[in-house]
Amino acid sequence: MIVVAGESLIDLVPDGAAGPLSPLLPRPGGGPYNTAVALGRIGAEAAFCSRVSTDAFGEALLGGLRAAGVATGLVQRGPEPTSLAVASVGPDGSARYGFYVEGTADRLFVLPERLPEGVRAVAFGTCSLALEPGASAYEELLRRSSREGVFTLLDPNVRPGLIPDPAAYRDRFAGWLPYVSLLKLSEEDAAWLGGSPAGLLERGPGAVVLTRGAGGLTVFTRGFEVSVPAVRVRVVDTIGAGDTVNAALLHGLAGRDPAALSREEWRELLSLAARAAALTCTRAGAEPPYGHELGDG
Repeated sequence: MIVVAGESLIDLVPDGAAGPLSPLLPRPGGGPYNTAVALGRIGAEAAFCSRVSTDAFGEALLGGLRAAGVATGLVQRGPEPTSLAVASVGPDGSARYGFYVEGTADRLFVLPERLPEGVRAVAFGTCSLALEPGASAYEELLRRSSREGVFTLLDPNVRPGLIPDPAAYRDRFAGWLPYVSLLKLSEEDAAWLGGSPAGLLERGPGAVVLTRGAGGLTVFTRGFEVSVPAVRVRVVDTIGAGDTVNAALLHGLAGRDPAALSREEWRELLSLAARAAALTCTRAGAEPPYGHELGDG
């Protein structure tokens, strides 16, 4: 089983009409949530670990997980409202967000006593690692999972607007790296964090995957680098593309040591991730593909 730990929220996405006051459509979202749904859709045994509101949005989020075949036994519930992310989509399909997160349910996540037997990987990232008090609980789950020998993936997916003290966050990020098996970053993340992939490798991860939008994907290991091109598609928006990459990497690695993969194995895995992300970009909102669309079932 692969566990994805982190927030779920509602993306409010423009319906395509012109103008700053275009109607907004609610879509399930949140980086970890999207990753869990993508895992379920491609056929992985996945579970979501978070705290979800008992409001109508929260019920819809749980419904999306169940529809994708994602286990929800690790989900905590609370009466606080669901977090909201208002998306604005640029001419190239890239998305920017404004967040409404004060007093929301996912911020009150507490460390679970234990994860189920048979967990082979745990993934972390995005808002959940920036917003207290839940951030400290997710951080401890990351450290505990690593100490127990479980494969860990970290996708910081930095949202600068949610980080009041960038220097403190960068220090905290550096403290996570010794507990990370695979680090996935976008070019924007890497620039904001201020670390080169080679430098980040020296701090602990077995490999670093860098997503470069239309430039494709690159993996950095201690022995080599491998790049694959992006798959060219008509982009509706990029919402959920990076989260789909996470799911493809987790599913393909199956808990293996990323430092042990050959060049060809990494090329095959990155190509799968590029195809999956491209399909997500052809759809409005975070709508990751199913296994049969990737020739995987």
